[in-house]
Amino acid sequence: MTQAAIVHPVILSGGAGTRLWPLSRSLRPKQLLPLASDYTMLQETVRRVHGPAFAPPLIVCNDEHRFMIAEQMRELHVTPEAIVLEPVARNTAPAIVVAALLLAKRNPRAIMLVLPSDHVIEDTDGFRATVDVAVLAASQGSLVTFGIAPSGPEVGYGYIRRGEAMDGIEGCYRIDCFVEKPDLETAKSYLASGDYSWNSGMFMLPVDAFLDEVATLKPEILAGCRRAIAESVKDLDFLRLGAEAFAEIESQSVDYAVMERTAKGTIVPADIGWSDVGSWSALWEISDHDANGNVEIGDVITIDSKNSYIRGDGKLVATVGVEDMIVVSTDDVVLVARRDRSQDVRGVVEALKAAKRVEHQIHTRVFRPWGWYQSIEVGGRFQVKQISVNPDQALSLQMHYHRAEHWIVVSGTAKVNRGDESFYLTENESTYIPHNTRHSLENPGRVPLRLIEVQTGGYLGEDDIVRFNDQYGRAGPGNGS
Repeated sequence: MTQAAIVHPVILSGGAGTRLWPLSRSLRPKQLLPLASDYTMLQETVRRVHGPAFAPPLIVCNDEHRFMIAEQMRELHVTPEAIVLEPVARNTAPAIVVAALLLAKRNPRAIMLVLPSDHVIEDTDGFRATVDVAVLAASQGSLVTFGIAPSGPEVGYGYIRRGEAMDGIEGCYRIDCFVEKPDLETAKSYLASGDYSWNSGMFMLPVDAFLDEVATLKPEILAGCRRAIAESVKDLDFLRLGAEAFAEIESQSVDYAVMERTAKGTIVPADIGWSDVGSWSALWEISDHDANGNVEIGDVITIDSKNSYIRGDGKLVATVGVEDMIVVSTDDVVLVARRDRSQDVRGVVEALKAAKRVEHQIHTRVFRPWGWYQSIEVGGRFQVKQISVNPDQALSLQMHYHRAEHWIVVSGTAKVNRGDESFYLTENESTYIPHNTRHSLENPGRVPLRLIEVQTGGYLGEDDIVRFNDQYGRAGPGNGS
């Protein structure tokens, strides 16, 4: 990168990714999964904007994802500028306004690069060259959006028509207009004209100019965001926005609130190998294919199968004679869909919600700030779990009214507090925790602690827990360890 200005990345991580179910679920959505590389999509986004030209990222996210996001940043050795917690989803405009207000406290003339956390960009050098152009425009007061060069007449994206070129900034144009998702014939005409780009949802915004526009175009959103920040509280490494104030803010995208109405809007078209990975079909398109056009991940055997995405997370998946299909197997769900119907997977999520099931919400492996647990078997009056506790982490001091627990250490070292006792367990050692007994579990070692937990009792729900002390600020009645 060549520009002198330090860019402040603002990463939006509030999406649910329902069309990538069953891997993406509300408590661990697609941006927190390693779908396109060995890193999660959030981690890839952060890695893309790491270096001397960028400030530490400011991340705006769902409250329920905070510990997973903090852990993923720790894995990258990245200390964010802030991790801001939204109490409820309010679309992109309030999230970006909050970020701008927080940055303005330190530097009103800061330039922020707003990025969704769930995009794939294959050409990192091209992306950074696009950032260079956008910084030049933003430094002159423009509100810049990144336009993606269309690869086909896509009907699932909004489009932006570019107008006249900006004087002195090669590759930057005035925005002529935004247009909604078109029908196929209209999309073909956009492609033929060469004047249209896909609306990527990425922006380069000078903080002062952006807030001035919000004050003019959506003063009520600006006022609500100011109140939410004024009522915010620090919670460990997180900034928790005022819940009541934020809930009262209108839910609106930054496109509708500002970009479609401002006279300062500009666009930098880019051909950078971009995808928003909005469906299994899109993931198939950007993945490496074998000679038969298949994408095979996990333990997979295919016979006479073509042009399909086949993924097994834990179980053998075998296909015979399938073509243009999506087959995804997890330990609790199997999805089979035609590739051209992959956008309709979200209908399954809606059906699960209507049936009051939980498969749209949680995986069998549930992540906690201290590690994770995974249900292995559930039966009458018993449940078996595998538990993994990260080094130097601990479960809360807690008690259960209705269940007892047996712990068997598989690997690592456990420090157990049970009633007035405190003792250590190592591999192949076990202990028993009666109901109505205060207890806690710690990993004092340098490697993950793995154990098997066998719960017995008349009620085994995750809400049968009372926390007396918790280093993660979760004391009181809770849902899960």
